[in-house]
Amino acid sequence: MDRMDPAEPHALRDVRAALTQLDGREPSDIRSPAINLHGDATWWRGPFGVDDLAVSCVVAALESLAVVVGRGRSTGADVEVDVDAAHASAMFWAEALVEPDGWTIPPVWDPIAGDYEGADGWIRLHTNYAHHRTAALAALGLPDSAATGRDEVAATVANHPVHALESAVVERCGVAGACRSPQEWATSDAGAALAAEPLLVVDRTATTHVEHAHADPPPAASLPAAFLPAAPLHGVRVLDLTRVLAGPTATGMLAAWGAEVLRIDPVGFEEVPAIIPVVGAGKRTAALDLRDPAGRDRLDELVASADVVVHGYRGGALSGLGISSDRWHEQRPGLVEVSLDAFGWTGPWRTRRGFDSIVQHCVGITTTAAEAVGADRPTPLPCQALDHGAGWLLAAAALRGLAARRDSGTGSRWRTSLARVAALLTSIPGPVPLARTPPTLDAVRERCGAAAVVVAATDWGPLRRLAWPGTIDGAGPTMGGSGPLGRHLAAWSTDR
Repeated sequence: MDRMDPAEPHALRDVRAALTQLDGREPSDIRSPAINLHGDATWWRGPFGVDDLAVSCVVAALESLAVVVGRGRSTGADVEVDVDAAHASAMFWAEALVEPDGWTIPPVWDPIAGDYEGADGWIRLHTNYAHHRTAALAALGLPDSAATGRDEVAATVANHPVHALESAVVERCGVAGACRSPQEWATSDAGAALAAEPLLVVDRTATTHVEHAHADPPPAASLPAAFLPAAPLHGVRVLDLTRVLAGPTATGMLAAWGAEVLRIDPVGFEEVPAIIPVVGAGKRTAALDLRDPAGRDRLDELVASADVVVHGYRGGALSGLGISSDRWHEQRPGLVEVSLDAFGWTGPWRTRRGFDSIVQHCVGITTTAAEAVGADRPTPLPCQALDHGAGWLLAAAALRGLAARRDSGTGSRWRTSLARVAALLTSIPGPVPLARTPPTLDAVRERCGAAAVVVAATDWGPLRRLAWPGTIDGAGPTMGGSGPLGRHLAAWSTDR
């Protein structure tokens, strides 16, 4: 990597190798953009290299954007990428580093979500969505009522073996994670299956199209012929079928660099309110009932003119709705499809629901961290590192797919999982001694400069938050406004 001031992040090698699979060459044989990485990334010291993972994934995404930009150039000049490592790392705290002006952000967690001590260990219940709360309370034999509080849940969980309770919640389509040691996870059938999976599963699709650099108007399947310095993805359409943090982080990064992102949610879906002002920035948002044939038909129409589809559907979930991603690629030659699940795409847990905090419990992260600090209860990471790592990795994958499409017209599929990102994180040694010093907006501004913090427009009022990191040839990303979900039509802003 050119002009690297700090030591190259440990995880960057693995991330880069995963992203270059479509090229059919070793990463060392591929000329990379000129990367200027500078600054001190360390915000947290612990048993895992959270800062290292953050910088690796952010650099990989910006490097991948530079590859796309370079493919669109008529000259062979290097694309210059500048990244402040401290700013990149702080992005893993993005949804927490927010200061609303004149309004209040609701609590992130449902009142009964969290860790509980059972009869033989610890378990985490995820109840931020109403149907998941219902499943957890049903498994405990408790009434699904606002009157059911943490004390009652804790007293009931205390009588249950945690693995049996985990299974009972999962059987009811809920989300729970019993706390395991790394050894317990590694020797389980689910852990063994995940260990055999690569960081990214990458496949070329059978259908291709030829890019055109001169058409007026541009053909339906083409990328922009030229890239604007301040919005290099202008004209790229991204269909966003994701929730919570990982997928929205990926599509948010693409929106910040000029892509049109259209987020589709189920009719009546309620996202965690606290994160909407962050994850909705710069996006159009609409709702479709994908259980209805008319909704599925409209989705197919949107895919037919999309360049990238990002989704977080578990294995078998799309087909359960009567949706075929194979048909998407037939409809849209050259389509780049990027997807994420919780526990991987093989093995007995390939269809299991999960979130960052749940995966941390299941794979042994919270056990290892508890041992490091001498705690008598599970100790989570200081941020949603799996979500953010996966999100930046998904953005990088989408961009590599776009670059391959420009080169050869090739469409592609990319898949990763929170658990596989967790495996990468646990392979990175963390700095010692242990210290919990998560960033603040003022600390980021002081360390990285005034441009690292912006005031974004939202429908609720101004929001002080982190800017998107990095520049490409001296131009930086933008921070779009945000508002309630479902406020737009399920349509692209302009026709092609």
